[in-house]
Amino acid sequence: MSFRVAGLSPEPFRHLFGLPDDELARQGIHRFVADSQSRYPDRIELRDVAPGESVLLLNYLHQPAESPYRASHAIFVREGATETRVVVDEIPDALRVRPLSLRAFDDRGMMVAAELVDGSEMAVAVKRLLADERAAYVHAHFAQRGCYAARIDRCVTGSSAGSSSEGRA
Repeated sequence: MSFRVAGLSPEPFRHLFGLPDDELARQGIHRFVADSQSRYPDRIELRDVAPGESVLLLNYLHQPAESPYRASHAIFVREGATETRVVVDEIPDALRVRPLSLRAFDDRGMMVAAELVDGSEMAVAVKRLLADERAAYVHAHFAQRGCYAARIDRCVTGSSAGSSSEGRA
């Protein structure tokens, strides 16, 4: 089974890029600049930012379904990110190197299954979760802090990877 991992669209965040810190703070948003020890996983490009790059830490509604599982949590977005990263049948490094909580949801936003996995085992677990006909999509969360990481959907074998403006949560 083929699957697609998608980052978020940069559109909902563009208006925040470059705002002064005090304006961000009024909105409950914090800016961090990565140093050589920092590992901030950007949710648009699905990569850890490089030293010197800035990220915004903000709350994001990643599960908007009108169900008991409606949820938001903190995420990092790289300031200035312009393109949503979408990959097919591969796991971006930012996910592969961390423990993950995978949560499968049906088309009504109800959780039908969940697994805790090492990121290096994510592909196998995603295929297992999406093999359940009840599962419409999977959300990946970083297990340690619970932050939303990415959305995973089934895709038709042979679909090409690349950028997409969809990047839905």
